[in-house]
Amino acid sequence: MTTRQLFNLENTRRERRWLERNHPLRQLFWECTLRCNLSCRHCGSDCRKEPAIKDMPLSDFISVLDDVATMTLPSQVLVNTVGGEPLVRPDIIDCGRAITDRGFMWGFVTNGVLLTSSLMNELLKAGLRTVAVSLDGLEQEHNWLRGTSFEGAMNAIKLLTRTDGIMWDVITCVNQCNFPTLPQLKQYLIDAGVKKWRIFTIFPQGRAKLNSELFLTPKQYVSLMEFIVSTRRESHINLSYSCEGFLGNYEGEARNYYYRCDAGTQTASILANGDISGCMSIRSHYAQGNIYHDRFSQVWQTRFEQMRDRRWMKHDECAKCKAWDWCVGGPFHLRGDSGEMLHCNYLTIQSAE
Repeated sequence: MTTRQLFNLENTRRERRWLERNHPLRQLFWECTLRCNLSCRHCGSDCRKEPAIKDMPLSDFISVLDDVATMTLPSQVLVNTVGGEPLVRPDIIDCGRAITDRGFMWGFVTNGVLLTSSLMNELLKAGLRTVAVSLDGLEQEHNWLRGTSFEGAMNAIKLLTRTDGIMWDVITCVNQCNFPTLPQLKQYLIDAGVKKWRIFTIFPQGRAKLNSELFLTPKQYVSLMEFIVSTRRESHINLSYSCEGFLGNYEGEARNYYYRCDAGTQTASILANGDISGCMSIRSHYAQGNIYHDRFSQVWQTRFEQMRDRRWMKHDECAKCKAWDWCVGGPFHLRGDSGEMLHCNYLTIQSAE
């Protein structure tokens, strides 16, 4: 690891400690529905067209936002409506307008199938600021993972390339099926006018844990890091790896920042059943309260100990790991209900060397 990397990792560690003490809320996810128009092989939430949990009423979430506004400036918080597929909500425009009218920034993650030109105009009028569209490969690979939705996703991407005044990117979940075609997908996205691209790897939660074809081998994972680094150096498209954990020698090279898990320090989520948790990627049960019997602001200020003091994670592989000071047990979404490690990207890299 270079001197520059070590210097930046130490700065990031100091920033993390400050965030653990002060925990300024900067991103709030709202799982506004568990309904979805697709049935993806890797869905961590196991979303369905008719899930057991109904959509949270907008009024219930607005009560949370009004409470958040008592502890921080709304303009400093990005509210991301996620699901499921947020566009299946018939009142999604009302949701966005209510969020925007209270001074919060509003964005969402979508599979793109339902996004039309007229709907986009209404979303923009309601204050939409950011969009992330899922595209998981070229047509054959994307449809293998998500069903016949490639055309819809690409229509959404083409629409966004023609839309001014909005920040957006494309998200790709890399797996055994689409891994060999990443160079072709890169060129396809560049030719389509995509400027920002985020790559995720799939972790064993929800539906994903039942399908071994979704997970890369250690050698493939290292090859993925090399692909990301080389693409970033080419500068034809702004590619960044997600916050999937500490990357060792690839820190500062494979994404726009050095690793830090912000769950419970800057990021919170409201699940469809009202549970208050950290990042939306956390599928194990680490709820800190529930909006139907707790005030969000009180929960945010007084709980989340598990996420702000992670010394309890220092056992098993972590107890002897030289990267502990920078990794601090890895991202929370890769921990099971009992705190067990489900996957470690750093160990994956080490095992491939």
